[in-house]
Amino acid sequence: MAIALTYHPELYLGESISEKNLRRIKKKLENSPCLSRVYLLTISRNPFDLLEIYEARQLSWKYYKDNPPFVVGLAGSHEEAVGLVEQITRECLHKRGDCCLKEYLLCGV
Repeated sequence: MAIALTYHPELYLGESISEKNLRRIKKKLENSPCLSRVYLLTISRNPFDLLEIYEARQLSWKYYKDNPPFVVGLAGSHEEAVGLVEQITRECLHKRGDCCLKEYLLCGV
């Protein structure tokens, strides 16, 4: 089951995700998403939430084949993914003066 994932052009990576292995990780996520120890940070489709964190294994659910997420970050653990949310929030606050993370991440995409 292949999934057509869309990635943020400046993808945020947790410390355990190396740039060197990124292409291989993306390929696995799109073609066989049962990767363990990979967490996705995505833009929430829910208007009340900003970002979502979930395990890559969830991409094997039929819902994601029909509704692929917009991936803004990849991490090796849930804690690392939370760290990416904190990093993005700090950047947004510094550059925009607010915490409108969706607008910040989608600006210029």
